[in-house]
Amino acid sequence: MSFVEVTRPRPEVAVVTLNRPERMNSMAFDVMVPFRDELRRLGDDNEVRVVVLTGAGRGFCSGADQSGEKGGMPNTSGLTGVTVALRAMELLDDIIVTLRRLHQPVIAAVNGPAIGGGLCLALACDVRVASESAYFRAAGINNGLTASELGLSYLLPRAIGSSRAAEIMLTGRDVDAAEAAAIGLVSRVVPDDRLMESALETAADITRWSRPGVELTKRTLVDGLDAASFEQHMHAEGVGQLLVRLLTRNFEEAVVARKEKRDPVFRD
Repeated sequence: MSFVEVTRPRPEVAVVTLNRPERMNSMAFDVMVPFRDELRRLGDDNEVRVVVLTGAGRGFCSGADQSGEKGGMPNTSGLTGVTVALRAMELLDDIIVTLRRLHQPVIAAVNGPAIGGGLCLALACDVRVASESAYFRAAGINNGLTASELGLSYLLPRAIGSSRAAEIMLTGRDVDAAEAAAIGLVSRVVPDDRLMESALETAADITRWSRPGVELTKRTLVDGLDAASFEQHMHAEGVGQLLVRLLTRNFEEAVVARKEKRDPVFRD
């Protein structure tokens, strides 16, 4: 079974589906490594003009995998745990940067929960379309960590404004699809059974125009957001996240508390 599926439902359009629905398409390495590789291949595929990203089942992406079965990080033989963690951070950073660097515009078809890293994936896409059952959560804060990860504290304020971004990130609350549309986090909300059709319609609208016109429009939109160094900012986010993750037991407490159906007690 492939954890990442690529289909070509229309000419010049590729749909990338994160395909581990039993784990809400969480960001385990055995999902994220082939996902990164597929993105690179699509970037080199001149027959693809637009990429649509979605999730299998009832979720878009639930962020960090909490199952304990994260799959293997490649090329880590002989490294200590701290260095492996840095490599893992760089792998996930690379996915976000790759989405933004792709020649092709990327449409996120958010079919359900986009939590933590899943919210970050959606924000890294150029256009976001949500189903009525979608919702968004900056979940790092809920796990006793920081809400700042994978470019979130850079991209979210630019998408919805600094005050709304701060409130969403600091409270860890859910943002439903209707609110997401109202604040500009997504372009529109459609019925669940029309999500892919709607995303593909937008993709078809884009493919009507010239390749350089589309690609340069995407590039200038990205460059316009990057008034400062996006990658340097994201590395700083990652180091802060790693410090809290590696030097406390907050994340483990959050996982246990969730299983025991109680509020977590973070001792930092």
